[in-house]
Amino acid sequence: AYRMKQNDQNNSDTVERIKKIRCMWTLIMEMLTSLKKAKEVVDSVLENCVQQCTLDGSDVVLRIPRLLAHKIKSDESFIGNVYEDGKLKFLAVIPLLNEGLRMLRNEYCLSELKELHRIGNMIKSCNKLLQDLNTKRLEREQQHFVSVCESISRKEEDWEVKWKTFLGQHPFDLIYKEDLVSSV
Repeated sequence: AYRMKQNDQNNSDTVERIKKIRCMWTLIMEMLTSLKKAKEVVDSVLENCVQQCTLDGSDVVLRIPRLLAHKIKSDESFIGNVYEDGKLKFLAVIPLLNEGLRMLRNEYCLSELKELHRIGNMIKSCNKLLQDLNTKRLEREQQHFVSVCESISRKEEDWEVKWKTFLGQHPFDLIYKEDLVSSV
């Protein structure tokens, strides 16, 4: 019985290993297929470029904004002209584009910072307005409470006057007299 359990365990371990190997094999085949497709794309681009395209920069006109040109002229790390023999030097354009992108990023960050300040100011003004409204609400509630209390006391006085005119005395006095008579 022990050997049968051990054989069953060995068989299940073997089955698990086979499943893992099949899974890895599937992943490897998928990777090879995707790499093959990528290699075909790169090969086709390279073949077409060799036959059709030449990067000489003779037809390219580059307009550099004044702010970027001023920044580049003041920067000592930028060396060289963008044009050489009437043709565009692509290696000189790359640092120029990088500097332009840096300037755009900085402007974007500044505009985001300004937007955050504007939103912060708006939040402060909304909080102040909310506090003012809460203060006014409390004042109105207090005024309403006082006016309601005054109204109730006026109504009580009116009822007392009515009772006195109708009964000739206060109703509580009648109740006290009846209690005194009944207790004696």
